[in-house]
Amino acid sequence: MNLKFKGLGVAMVTPFDERGNIDFGSLSNLVEHLIIGNANYIVLLGTTAESVVLSDFEKNELVRSVVEQVKGRLPLVMGVGGNNTSAIIDTLKTFNFAGIDGILSVTPYYNKPTQKGLELHYKAIAEQTNLPIILYNVPGRTGVNMTAETTLKLANEVINVVAVKEASGNLNQQSYILRDRPEDFLVLSGDDGLAMPQMAMGFDGVISVVGNAYPKLFSRLIELAQEGNLAEAQKIHLKLIEIIDNLFVEGNPAGVKAVLSMMGIVKNVLRLPLAPVSDRTYTKLEQLIKGI
Repeated sequence: MNLKFKGLGVAMVTPFDERGNIDFGSLSNLVEHLIIGNANYIVLLGTTAESVVLSDFEKNELVRSVVEQVKGRLPLVMGVGGNNTSAIIDTLKTFNFAGIDGILSVTPYYNKPTQKGLELHYKAIAEQTNLPIILYNVPGRTGVNMTAETTLKLANEVINVVAVKEASGNLNQQSYILRDRPEDFLVLSGDDGLAMPQMAMGFDGVISVVGNAYPKLFSRLIELAQEGNLAEAQKIHLKLIEIIDNLFVEGNPAGVKAVLSMMGIVKNVLRLPLAPVSDRTYTKLEQLIKGI
């Protein structure tokens, strides 16, 4: 079992300064916040990191900064995905992956490939790296759902496909993956609001957005669920559910960056085409965090 990817993984935001450049001081503060908060691993350059608006140079600078700071204190996963298979392969061949423990690769978006296309896409990627690969199924963003059959085929046939981040919201589909998966294949939640009931179903952890702000509380929820103490896990779930819902009303990571700015960890700055949340949502989030 790939234990390093169990528990709480945090899809870390990319802090920017007032001029829109990466704010490495805030980045350092956030990394320590996550380590102290008992995150089990950090995911860099995922959707929450606004990775599609970062240059290759910025991605390299960010990764090298975090690797140097973490110094092996917890595993690091890097987002390496997109809708151009050959471009992903080029990245796998040229990027410096020193200090990276695995990659998270989202299903190709916009192109809307068939299930066979998804299978061949991931097999082509897997041939170019020895790093463990976490599949990422998020049809609400990509426009294509990777079925349980395709996920299981990859899990059984590709040795370094070790997990799936499942954000389809389809509990029936996820149940089939849980039932038929290989023994050492992890199933991870991609929905903070569903993480607790999914853990009760048999999920192995979550790659979280709210974990940026509340790593200690959310990691405790996951720990309790892993231990089978669902009653106590449920209390934390119900405590967090309204703030989780409001983090996403104006898109991700706008909500969680607003909360992190209230905490003094990062600035409330995003890159276009994303924009900070409205005053109304900001005020609502401000009210909600007082109750946490």
